[in-house]
Amino acid sequence: MRSIHRRRFLQLAGVGLIAAPFVNMLRAGRARAASGGAKRLVIFFSPNGVVHSHWRPTGGGADFTFPAGSILEPLAPHQADLIVMDGLNFFQADNHEGGMAAMLTCKGGAASVGAGASIDQYVATELASPTKFRSLEFGVQTSPWGGSNQTRMCYAGPGQFVTPDDDPSSVYTRMFGDLMGGDEEVAKLRARRQRVVDLLVDETKALRARVGSEERPKLDAHIEALASVEQGLQAGGSCDAPVAPGTTNPLIDTSIPAVTKAQIDLAVTGLACGLTNVATIQLSHTVSPSVFSWVDGVAEGHHALSHIDDSNAAGVAQFAACERWSAEQFAYLIEQLKALPEPDGEGTMLDNSVVLWAKEMGDSRAHVCTDVPFVLAGSACGYFKTGQYLSFAGEPHNKLMVSICNALGLTNETFGEASFGAGPLAGLAS
Repeated sequence: MRSIHRRRFLQLAGVGLIAAPFVNMLRAGRARAASGGAKRLVIFFSPNGVVHSHWRPTGGGADFTFPAGSILEPLAPHQADLIVMDGLNFFQADNHEGGMAAMLTCKGGAASVGAGASIDQYVATELASPTKFRSLEFGVQTSPWGGSNQTRMCYAGPGQFVTPDDDPSSVYTRMFGDLMGGDEEVAKLRARRQRVVDLLVDETKALRARVGSEERPKLDAHIEALASVEQGLQAGGSCDAPVAPGTTNPLIDTSIPAVTKAQIDLAVTGLACGLTNVATIQLSHTVSPSVFSWVDGVAEGHHALSHIDDSNAAGVAQFAACERWSAEQFAYLIEQLKALPEPDGEGTMLDNSVVLWAKEMGDSRAHVCTDVPFVLAGSACGYFKTGQYLSFAGEPHNKLMVSICNALGLTNETFGEASFGAGPLAGLAS
């Protein structure tokens, strides 16, 4: 009975899952953040691969352009802030599901750097920033098919999905609900949550004194997790609640443009307010059947369009137009970050961030995870040499993840399955 009352108290206090015992947050031999480096990581995803002939810029190195009408043309105003990459391979991964699962994890096992977590969750743990949320996951039509290796890109560990929220109203309440009752109510809520954390710490320490040495590391991990929660309670964030997003049904296709914009706006606000330093924005999932009816001439599902071969030029053009819309959303994300000055430093928020547009496959018709395209935005405090288009001859995308970690001040030399490749990608660093 006592445990039931305590569980209800935790739910009312709004701390929910921190009561789960033995949270596995320790990383054996984990890399520590070096001084300097970018301040935040943002990952943007759109599904179902690409048609390279409609995607690739012309030229190479610092001398490249986005052809008129191409998928990436909407990024032209930000060319100096970008590193466009192709020729990267996912190793031991293929097709939709394999690509989705490997995209941000690089197939790391429990003993690897990352311990099977996706790059966003690994970075969030390593940076250990004193923010209200260790990370925030924003979705667009990510819930209808449930949780599987088709629909999830973020992992806390092998097979442990981190679920995005695809309802902007729900996200808004989670991010800013504390601020809706005025300063006095905010103070009361934080005090109540602090009492819950103190209670859990005391009970965990008391339990640690009674268990054997094999169980103590698990309890130490739980205490560390509680310390992270306590940091978040103390941090709180530095913004007033913004205007709530408009009410719309996030599960119907025609809502996708409005939901995408709302989620990008919430992500940027959360980053600017210091609520988190790690955010992911996931546009649907691999095999997504969404119909981009707001794009001229499109009446077929995105996944079906991604299969059309070159004999149907009109169909390929429709798929490219859908992908161009996704490029416009990535451009909007860049614009919002560029428009905001760095809160505690010089330049803009984009200048001090790593922003990655990721795909789970290369050629959409061949269903392969080779020649997978990526786009980086932001110089990461000058770490990256932007304004480049680079082609890699089958380099493992693990190296891109190492480059991202290094840009954020981490010192690891591998990420995920180490046998696929070590060290950063050549040519990215200034």
